[in-house]
Amino acid sequence: MLNRRHVREAVVQFLYCADLEGGADPAALRGPFWEFVTESDRRSLKLATFRTVHHLAHGREGRLVEFVERQTLASILLTAWPQAESLKTDLKRIAELESGWSTSFAKLERLPKDDDDASVAESFGDALEVLFKIDRGLAAARLRFLQGIEDFPALRGQLEAVAATIRRLQRISDRMRMVEEPEKFPDQADLARLRDSKAEIDALRQRADAMVDSILAKKAELDTTLTAIIENFAPERIDPVDRAILRLATYEILHAETPPKVAINEAIELAKRFGTTDSGRFVNGVLDKIAKQSAEPAAIQEVL
Repeated sequence: MLNRRHVREAVVQFLYCADLEGGADPAALRGPFWEFVTESDRRSLKLATFRTVHHLAHGREGRLVEFVERQTLASILLTAWPQAESLKTDLKRIAELESGWSTSFAKLERLPKDDDDASVAESFGDALEVLFKIDRGLAAARLRFLQGIEDFPALRGQLEAVAATIRRLQRISDRMRMVEEPEKFPDQADLARLRDSKAEIDALRQRADAMVDSILAKKAELDTTLTAIIENFAPERIDPVDRAILRLATYEILHAETPPKVAINEAIELAKRFGTTDSGRFVNGVLDKIAKQSAEPAAIQEVL
């Protein structure tokens, strides 16, 4: 479940990466950064997607054997109908793609499922995409064939057997589309995990990017505030992790609706996780002064 902590951790990591000496332009950094940060979540999503596809494929083998038998007989029949050459071509294309589907699925099954290596995860994602691409091509080829039959009324009855098998195989592909894009099928309860996982990955990036943009837009102001608090210690001389945390928390105290106490406590937790042994105490001291200073104008206004 995506929560505030996940977003703030991502923001600190991005600010840290973008602010290193010689660091990349923030806009150019975003793609590679999110590939890295969401790698584990995306890999888990791919594994869940594969397991769903594997479940869908259980009944495919029997349908495929039936299709191959009926496709052979249908091809012989169509040979006697030169005017129906397009149907024969489409049927041949379906057979080729069905074979490619089986080969792609077998390759996917052979890939390791419990290896954390990034290259393995990338290969797994690529193999899934190949399978989905073949399946989309299959769906289009099947549709062409089934629609083409309608142009030859005299052949409909004789081709019904192979057409029925093609429709049964297409039902698997219809489910494949749902697995590939579960967000488009909100009523499918069995796809809730896939749908929620994809939504969380997207939401994390959207919320973190929005916060980063707001912080970067006020970066000069935030650094001026920090410089006034930390005597003889300009922001560029602060540890990069502490600097990222301070900018985030200072922004929240001065410009967001986050209560100062909450912003400070969360910043301390971030410092303990990502910083040095002294980061928590340092961050606490700086932010406490900023919070008190920001509260003074409000207190004066109340008196007036």
